[in-house]
Amino acid sequence: MAEPDLILAVDQGTSSSKALLVDHRGAIVSRGSGALGQQTPRPGWVEQSAADIWASIQTAVAGALAGQDPSRIRAVGLSTQRESLLLWDRATGEPVGPLVSWQDQRTAGACRALLATGADDMVRRVSGLPIDPMFSAAKAQWLLDTHDPDRRRSTRGELCLGTVDSWLLFRLGAGHVIEVGNAARTQLMNVRSRTWDPQLLELFGVPAECLPVIAASTGPFTTAGALAGVPAHVPVAAVMGDSHAALFAHGAWAAGQVKATYGTGSSVMGVTDRTTDLAGGLCLTVAWQDGDTPTFAVEGNIRASGATLGWLARAVDSTPARLAALAETADGGGVHLVPAFNGLGAPWWDNEAVGTISGLTLGTGLPQLARAALESIALQVEDVVHAVDDTVAPVPELLADGGASANPFLMQLQADISGRTVRRALDADLSPLGAAHLAGRAVGLWDTTALAALPRAHQDFVPRSTAEERERGRSAWRAALARSRGQSVR
Repeated sequence: MAEPDLILAVDQGTSSSKALLVDHRGAIVSRGSGALGQQTPRPGWVEQSAADIWASIQTAVAGALAGQDPSRIRAVGLSTQRESLLLWDRATGEPVGPLVSWQDQRTAGACRALLATGADDMVRRVSGLPIDPMFSAAKAQWLLDTHDPDRRRSTRGELCLGTVDSWLLFRLGAGHVIEVGNAARTQLMNVRSRTWDPQLLELFGVPAECLPVIAASTGPFTTAGALAGVPAHVPVAAVMGDSHAALFAHGAWAAGQVKATYGTGSSVMGVTDRTTDLAGGLCLTVAWQDGDTPTFAVEGNIRASGATLGWLARAVDSTPARLAALAETADGGGVHLVPAFNGLGAPWWDNEAVGTISGLTLGTGLPQLARAALESIALQVEDVVHAVDDTVAPVPELLADGGASANPFLMQLQADISGRTVRRALDADLSPLGAAHLAGRAVGLWDTTALAALPRAHQDFVPRSTAEERERGRSAWRAALARSRGQSVR
């Protein structure tokens, strides 16, 4: 009987779950997907159903396995959305309340109150992250305040707090476990010791008894027999946060290589050897851990990138694709759109910033607004890459992936605004591919040399702008940001 030669990768994202079967050559044999919705019961609140997440994964896996021989599956790799948080009953496995999305802003007031106490310096130093509603810690406090206000059940370990990967592993039979890269995004873990930190737990009112065990990215975890059609003995060999997995799939395993994932929001991330004295609004996180040794990364998170074009499309009763095409027909005309719909993320971390459109004239039309929306994506990404340039190491080229990276006009805009080559991955599914690569290495389908040699198709976009044009554009963007942030503009 032939040795199993396929890796099943499952990517649980914000708007869908995807599944891929990847063979020993690194080629995608089949795909499946399951749609996933979200609810916004109040302004700024974004929730999802844990049951719907599980159902979407089962649909995606069934689609990927249709017509395939499941006995060829050697291992499973998982990549997941990260900071979203869920509370469930340990005995029954039933959710207690909704999954609170990484996009959710219900804890903005609590974060402002913590910032007013001066706690941010300690939180950044220990967790690597600024106090912000995006991260899981404030969500944990809200969930416990709402469903276990006296902390009796959580202190007794009757309730489990966990991110999406933790929930999925629990459903698969691993017990209460979380992968270290996802744990690093909760703001409850000491990023250097990779353990739950007593200071952070006390600050956010989270009992240690309700938290999962932190595991390396390669486990050991559990088997994947609870997934539709997967043989009971097949191991879950790797778990990664989605942005971390995309970085791994690029083969960007060394310091100085930086990627941007263009999705609803954007993650700009690169491996680093430096774990102290980070500045410029960058976060320190664990990218992955294979065995005992962690790989660290710096990251900047942008809250609204692809979401910006979606917002404008809804506002003018159009579609993002039509607006993207319209943006190519005109220059920006001096119009700038700052998409601070719920404040600004990296490198500013300003929850008080407001969305603005500036530079309007009587000649401004929809093409200029569409162009400004696309430019805002590239300008925000460059703000973070520039911070990496200044505080970590020079970034000669930018790796790109994610849905919006399929737009060549946006990629050329990014190159022109950044003044650096943009190398776009031609496969749209880098997050599940990264999980597949790490899982395959963990079970011996590839060693590191073979993994590095796998084909990674890409397209390069070379800057066409001058240094003077870039500086003029960045100066105008800085003025627009100042307006958004309520600062004087000179």
